[in-house]
Parts: sequence; C-alpha cells; structure tokens
Amino acid sequence: METCKYPCASSPRTFDITDHYKIHKHIPYEMRQRITFFHKNENGVEPRALKIAGRSLSGPDIVAEREDRITLSLEELPIELQHVLRESQELYIRWQKPTAYTTIGPWSSRIPPGLHVFYTPGNSEKPDGGRLCRLFRTAFGPLDCSSTSGSFTKLPNDRFSHSTAYQFYHILNDLSHFSSYIEQYVCVSGNSECKARAQRLLDANSVDFSYDAISHVVKVTALWPHERQPLFVDSHPDHRAEVGIMTPDTPPHLDQHEIGVTGLLTVLGEDSKPSPTLFSFPSRHKTVARSSFSSSFLRPWGLHPTMQLQIRSSKPPMEDAACSLHTYLTLPRTVFADKYQLGDELFLASKNLSSLRYISQPVDLEAPSYAMNIWGSSVLLELQPPDVRDNQPWTAEIPLHLRYLAPAEKGYRNISIPWPVVFWACTAEDGMKFSNNPFDRVNLGYDGLFGPRTMFWHVDAKPSEGENLYHEIQAPVLDLGLSNRISSGTATIVTMGLAFVVWKLVSVCLGMGNNHGSSSPKSGPGRRRKRF
Repeated sequence: METCKYPCASSPRTFDITDHYKIHKHIPYEMRQRITFFHKNENGVEPRALKIAGRSLSGPDIVAEREDRITLSLEELPIELQHVLRESQELYIRWQKPTAYTTIGPWSSRIPPGLHVFYTPGNSEKPDGGRLCRLFRTAFGPLDCSSTSGSFTKLPNDRFSHSTAYQFYHILNDLSHFSSYIEQYVCVSGNSECKARAQRLLDANSVDFSYDAISHVVKVTALWPHERQPLFVDSHPDHRAEVGIMTPDTPPHLDQHEIGVTGLLTVLGEDSKPSPTLFSFPSRHKTVARSSFSSSFLRPWGLHPTMQLQIRSSKPPMEDAACSLHTYLTLPRTVFADKYQLGDELFLASKNLSSLRYISQPVDLEAPSYAMNIWGSSVLLELQPPDVRDNQPWTAEIPLHLRYLAPAEKGYRNISIPWPVVFWACTAEDGMKFSNNPFDRVNLGYDGLFGPRTMFWHVDAKPSEGENLYHEIQAPVLDLGLSNRISSGTATIVTMGLAFVVWKLVSVCLGMGNNHGSSSPKSGPGRRRKRF
C-alpha cells in the first residue's frame, strides 16, 4: 500500500476490517488524552506526594471532580462508526445523568437528563437513511429511532451558523449498554485498562461525543462527580497523556465572565515532575450563586398537566449586561406544548411567562402518540420574573398537553417527562472568544438558538430528597379490561337492535299479506237489498 500523509487524497471513503488493520500501519496518528482533577482548596495534594514513573502518575486519593477527554482519529474507531462519520458534517451526542449535582470546576453547563443527538449530514439534500439510527441502537440499546428524516426534528440552522441541522432525544437512565458496546467493539482483546474505563462510565455525570468534518477528529469527554477519586493515571507509549490537578483561583484583573484556575500540570513521558500553572479563560457557562429551582406538576394531572417551576431568586447574575431568564424543555412525543396557546400575551403574563422563543417543528396537535415516528419536541420559553429583582422565591407555570396513548390494563400509562433546564442568557462583551476555554461545551440544543456572544448562567436543579430529574405521571387511557366488556356489550346491543328491526319488518310484511288475503269483494248492484 502506498503511504502518504493522512488524509490521503486517494483514500477510499469506506473499507472493510482487513483494510482497517492495514491502514493503521501507514497513517500516522496519536491518540491524546487529557485527565483533569478539580478539587477544593482544602483538598489539595502536595507536589512531593506525587510519583511519576515513566508514563504513569500516582498519588494519594483525592476528593475532586474528574474529567477525561480523549481525542481520536477516525481510523481508531469501529468500522461502522467510521462509515457514519465520513458521511456526516457534524455529529454531537450528549448524555446527562438524571441526578442533580453541583460542580466546583468549569463544568457548569446543564441539559435535560437523557440522550441528546445533534446532527448535520454531509449532503444536506440526501440525509442519512437509517444507518445512523442502526448505530445508535447498537451502541445505546433499543431506541425508538428509524431514520433521520422520520425520527429527528429539524433545527433552525439558517439563523445561526453554529447550529446543527437535526435533533433527536431519548430518555436513557444509564449507559450500561454503551459501556458493553465499548468493551466489545472498541477495546482490544486483553486491554483491561480500556474495559475498566468503559465500566467507569456507569458512574459518570455526563458523557459527550463530538465530531465535525473540519477538525476530522473525535472527542469523547466524560465527567465524574465530586467525590473521592483514586489518583493513578497510566498511559500507552504511543499516546500523549496530560494530567492536571487544579483548584479554583482568582488571578489579578479577573473579569466576571472569566474563570481562574491554578494547580499542577504533567505530561506523562515528558515531564519528570509536575509543573505549577496559573491561568484564566472566558467561560460560556457559569453557575448562579445562591439560587436553585424545582419542578413539579400541579394535581390533578388529567390530559392537560401544568408544569410549575419554583425559582428561588429573581435577581439577574450580571448588573451591567442585558440578561433574560429562560427555560428549555425536551418533551417526548407523549406530551407537547401548544404554540398557539403560548402565543397569547395575556395568558403568558398570567403564568409569569414572557414569550415563546422557539418550538421545534412540526408539532401535530391531534396525532396520537402511537401514530407518530418523530421523537417529540423542544421548547424554549422566556420567563417573566417579578418586577422587584431580589432573592425571594417565585413560580412560573407551563401548560402542556398529553397525547392519546395506546390502551393499557387498568386504564393508565406511566410516562416520563425530563426536568427542564433554567438559565439566564446574558450578552457578553464584543470580541469575547469563548473558544479559548479548554473546557468549553457547545451544541447543547438551546445554545444554537442564541448568538455566539451569549453567556449562560445556570440555575441548579434542586429536587426533593430521593427524587431524580424525571417526572413520572399517570396518563388516562382506554382500559383494556373495560374495553372488552364494552365491546361485548356493544355487539350484544347492536345485535338486539338489528333483530328488533328485522322482526318489525317481518311483522309489517306479514300484516300486509293477511290484510290482502282477508279483504271481501264489494257487493254488486243486483245483490243490494232494498230497504223499505
């Protein structure tokens, strides 16, 4: 095989597994991984407690958040995934655990719990037929996904160029199927470290997969919660590994839109000891201090449930910038929002809502759930806080509507509705470059509906103890048990009615025949008696 610097102009777009292993010998690539531990100041580790031996780093356990980011070339991926990516312009997969958590590091962004997919095909006139959905079902289990055109919703990428073309959502509580997929199709046989990493994904708060045709690489990012973590990292000789042990800091002249960090940085295989570092960077996502929100459904639920958001504070996070409070919902196909109802200004004002900023299209207001292929809809609403901006709690109500669902025993079906996210959208200064953030997170669904200079200040979700971030409500449907009795009763009544009609018709016919046969001829004039 002729060698050339990747990507070769003559390289085939697809190849079989034999070519896959051959091409590994000729295309130079280097997997890169960045592992970051982010801890509070009081939970730091002394530099002298760290041991660097060859391409490994070890130390005492640390109470911290952990982020792993792995950068891969296409040739390091399973063949089926390579085929999909080579026909894609962009593919972003975001998964969020249905558990509320707070963060001390630069990972403030939030999305509703579940699996989110944002996709732009390489050929906009010929979107993917069904290969993408087949890949998702292989990697994540039985998803209700048939094809891009049938199951995905279109996004308004004509407004902002940084938005993808299609969106898909599915309620997914854990990554057990995805972990098994990595062990089977990604990890080389006998690679225990790869399989251990795949198992650790079960405890992650979030997992991201990012690909775009410009960079031509895949980035996989996983974030673990703030807890005790083993401080041990081992790297393959052919891979570049960078380990950071960071803590929040406030460098001089730190602006409100920036985050400052300090700590130790080590490149395994190159550094003999950790190097101290101090830097700051602009952050697109930040957390509102001393604020939170809860979500619930007002009872009784019925067919038109109302979601109530209780927000702890109405005070904006920035005084010198234009800020507006929003909520973003991803609604499965079992429930929807009526854009016509949400277009009434007086009605919105009565619910502490300002305006409907976006709703995915199309949204069929009449179709039953079992007759639809599309995953559901996403909604962006601007909320209307009280005029007095203080730290007093207040509520907003969002009217929703249940679709007709398939019949079930006992007349009810349980449906899950994910919690929304709540955030302040504030305008940043001109010339702000959020891409300089090494922990930047984009393509979350709602960020593509705002301009590129928007900062998102997130309000943390605060469910009741023991609750997760899915609402479970009972929807009334046709009772199968009663349905059988009703069907039998209806058939009996119809049969009796038909028999009655037939009997009456027969009676009328017989009556007419008897009257005709018993009628006597009229007496002639010769037979008429004279009466004197």
